[in-house]
Amino acid sequence: MAIKIGPAGLGSVKEAEERLEEYHRLGFKACEIAFTYSVYIKNKEDAVRIGKKAKELGISLSIHAPYFVNLNSQEKEKREASKTRILACCEVASWLKASGVVFHPGYYGKNKEGAYDMIKSGIQDIMSVIKKNGWKVELYPETMGKVNVFGSIEEISNLCKDAGCSACIDFAHILARDKKVDYDKIGRLFPGKKWHCHFSGIIYGEKGEKKHRKTGRKEWKELFKNLPEKDVVLINESPDMIDDCIEGLELLE
Repeated sequence: MAIKIGPAGLGSVKEAEERLEEYHRLGFKACEIAFTYSVYIKNKEDAVRIGKKAKELGISLSIHAPYFVNLNSQEKEKREASKTRILACCEVASWLKASGVVFHPGYYGKNKEGAYDMIKSGIQDIMSVIKKNGWKVELYPETMGKVNVFGSIEEISNLCKDAGCSACIDFAHILARDKKVDYDKIGRLFPGKKWHCHFSGIIYGEKGEKKHRKTGRKEWKELFKNLPEKDVVLINESPDMIDDCIEGLELLE
């Protein structure tokens, strides 16, 4: 079992290698590149160089796709644009030799009953292109923190079984959505040997997630006590993610 901790952000292409050196010095073994507003690594040579540096330093890379994704949009054009955005991330992930791409699957909207099948179909379309291109890239649909958004632990677990994708288990989102984290249930729903996870403090209400906050020591300790014997990549998404990762590593050791 290995737990790799790291932040959700790498910064600009220009400073990426320097930032990776800094992360290595701090003891981080993972980093999620935030393409949340745009796929900003556009040049293959840059991506290969950054990926090579990460491998050299023992840092596992992943990507977070843009927020502007909805595989359950009622408009076909928007669903296709969502697939295109995720695939653009997958291509860069293949250049970086990153493990995979995290994305928010979509909203229930007016099609709550048909949301699951629509999103599953979208993921299968994306996976067929990944396979066709020979990219060794996993898809990580994320467990979501708002009750009106597709992404309960059951829905994401079923996607793994039915579509053959992987998952991003976001413990903060699960807490916000379900008002508790049932680690035994999560273990049963995601039996794979490897987990890709997000973790941070979170502020939530009746409708779920409001915003991320700094991770408390007590929250770190509870997570470490309950993580199963698996290889886990743990990405911290708090507003203070560098300090939070440092604290998490100290508590883990």
